[in-house]
Amino acid sequence: MNDLTASLNPVLYAENAYQKLNEFLVENDPSRIFILVDSNTHEHCLAKFMQQLENSPQTEVIEIEAGEEYKNLQTCEGVWNALSELEADRKSLMINLGGGVVTDLGGFVASAFKRGIQFINIPTTLLAMVDASVGGKTGVDLGNLKNQIGVINQPEMVLIDTQFLSTLPQEEMRSGLAEILKHGLIASETYWEKVSKLEDLDLSDLEDIIKESVDIKKEIVTKDPFEKNLRKTLNFGHTLGHAIESYCLTHPEKKRLLHGEAIAAGMILESYISTELQDFPKEKFEKINNVIKSIYGKESFSEDDIIQIKELMKFDKKNERGNINFVLLKDIGRPVIDIVVPDNLIKNAFDWYLNN
Repeated sequence: MNDLTASLNPVLYAENAYQKLNEFLVENDPSRIFILVDSNTHEHCLAKFMQQLENSPQTEVIEIEAGEEYKNLQTCEGVWNALSELEADRKSLMINLGGGVVTDLGGFVASAFKRGIQFINIPTTLLAMVDASVGGKTGVDLGNLKNQIGVINQPEMVLIDTQFLSTLPQEEMRSGLAEILKHGLIASETYWEKVSKLEDLDLSDLEDIIKESVDIKKEIVTKDPFEKNLRKTLNFGHTLGHAIESYCLTHPEKKRLLHGEAIAAGMILESYISTELQDFPKEKFEKINNVIKSIYGKESFSEDDIIQIKELMKFDKKNERGNINFVLLKDIGRPVIDIVVPDNLIKNAFDWYLNN
């Protein structure tokens, strides 16, 4: 077991989390504490979080703009400059309070500043709670190419407080549900059946579901922290989903999709391909299609859209030696990795998606 695996970040929940955070601050005595927020979490989450800090440690708040379009090196440079101006040193601590953009970007900023300062993630969206804040992936987009620049580096801890979810609009909750559905499809048919029935998300339902999703992801990451094999299964739905998300982000005439909305379409497309290449059961595919479309509806793609989306897949991080590698399903809970998919089958998947 390597050091990173051995020290996989503890994920702490609610009151126990704040107690552990305050104990950590006493034990480690950081020279300065920097809280990274975006404009949304500054308004809706910061005051609640500050109430949980004991002993009034010296803190500085750094705010970035909210939105995927600001998850780039230019934003990082702004945060690095702020850290320098505020005299951050290697004993400083960064607390990332926000959704996936804040935790991904903040983790990368902390990992690179003075060759690495400690950081803690406090996810405030459902998506970040079950996905972005767990597993040590940090990074930013390069133009419209998602997560091309980054490192794998573990936070000191992850604090999950579901009370932050009460500030979220419903579409953001739906976006997070996509990653929960994915965890079911790659890991457990029982879990998939349970979460596929969640039509209206309720905070009381979510406590246990978030813990179960986090446990699924942590088990996978613990076995394969650097994504050599098993961790690739977490990318089910993402080869096409990320390309769709990137395409819609940079084409003003297209409706901008949240991460989970794009991944939802990607999971249907990749499930269809699984029926063709891996004999994934057709009746299970029909259920996946019905469940996902009942939650997210159906996006529209022209012939030209599909051509450009396929072009973007060439930049997927799982690709090797010029091959576009997919994660597919043999069955629910039985993913397979590194599958090369013929170009005509990708087109067939889009045709099926649009016509059913």
